[in-house]
Amino acid sequence: MNKKVLMSATLAGLMAAGSHAVAQEIKVGFLGGFTGPIESLAPGILQGAQLAVSQVNAQGGLLNGRTLSMPTADTTCVDASAASNSADRLVNSEGVVAIVGGLCSGATIAAANNAGIPGNVVMISPASTAPAVSDINDNDLVFRTVPSDSFQGIALARLLLSKGIREVAVTFLNNDYGRGLADAFVAEYQMSGGQVLANVAHEEGRADYRSELGNIASSGAETLVVLAYADGSGQTIVRQAYESGNFLQLVGADGMVGDALVNAVGAQALEGMIATRAGSPEIEGADVFAAAANAVNLDPNAVYAAQAYDAAFLLALAIEKNGSADRDSLSDALRSVATAPGEVILPGEWEKAKRLIAAGQDINYEGAAGSQEFDAKGDVPGVVVEMVVRNGRFETLGLID
Repeated sequence: MNKKVLMSATLAGLMAAGSHAVAQEIKVGFLGGFTGPIESLAPGILQGAQLAVSQVNAQGGLLNGRTLSMPTADTTCVDASAASNSADRLVNSEGVVAIVGGLCSGATIAAANNAGIPGNVVMISPASTAPAVSDINDNDLVFRTVPSDSFQGIALARLLLSKGIREVAVTFLNNDYGRGLADAFVAEYQMSGGQVLANVAHEEGRADYRSELGNIASSGAETLVVLAYADGSGQTIVRQAYESGNFLQLVGADGMVGDALVNAVGAQALEGMIATRAGSPEIEGADVFAAAANAVNLDPNAVYAAQAYDAAFLLALAIEKNGSADRDSLSDALRSVATAPGEVILPGEWEKAKRLIAAGQDINYEGAAGSQEFDAKGDVPGVVVEMVVRNGRFETLGLID
């Protein structure tokens, strides 16, 4: 064989090997807000999803031993165009079968409408809580493993009233997340006897909110509820609210929960701040996830890490159930593996799930953050936990009834 023939044969072999390697890989994308107002929260959420990927690959991979990979893309959280473009890259360039994400509600809605739904790609958000997500005309493609803010807003209102806080002022980020959460909170708070002395929208990205805070303070409210993001307007507002000395109590919701906020603003400024976020019920799956997370130095209580784990593990189960890496019928398979009846599958039980699916048996995933039984709109029931800043960090106090 001459050198030219040998080189051609070698090149052909390398190309075939490369094609085989690509064929062996199944991609589930991760659409996150790695820059922008939740950038300190995004890494922990991604780590939760990556833990599920690593367990799947360590226990035999997908289908007939194919590797699960997770390409990532950034939405910036607040830029609909960036979210749409990033989702388009995952759907049409990376060729993902499904997506974990987005994280911010507006980003998820934009990504779904402009790329996910047209591409017939199932998306599961672990963090998009706006009620508007439930109303996407999605062909049963958009799901979430976190409860809607219709639920969190009610829980926050009841928590404050249970503490004897009868008057508040509210400032909320003027987007799908902020508006939806504020609407749910205000409705429940007022219906249950509380008084909202001011309810003011604000825009992201400003350096100074002192004028707005002065107007809010003139209402006489001593408790300020800030419904925004910890690395964006929320951080600036709580800092300037503390500096003003006009408010005795600061309150936030899930977008404000993170020790990075305390580090940025100062422990003394935020000591005693009350917050809520979606949590994990006291179930076996939560304990199993916590042990696995601790083993890889992931804080199991990191905001929405458990929900991201569930989203990724559920998508892997759905692909296995579907029997192929095709996008068609994946939502049906997802509902099947997430819904009773069926043999219970806990976090990390990938080998068991593969064996049962191969035998034609039904399975029912009971996750790290809840049972994850999707309703007709792709929503799940959930629990909300009370948080408080103590000694320079957010602590979880327990479930809110």
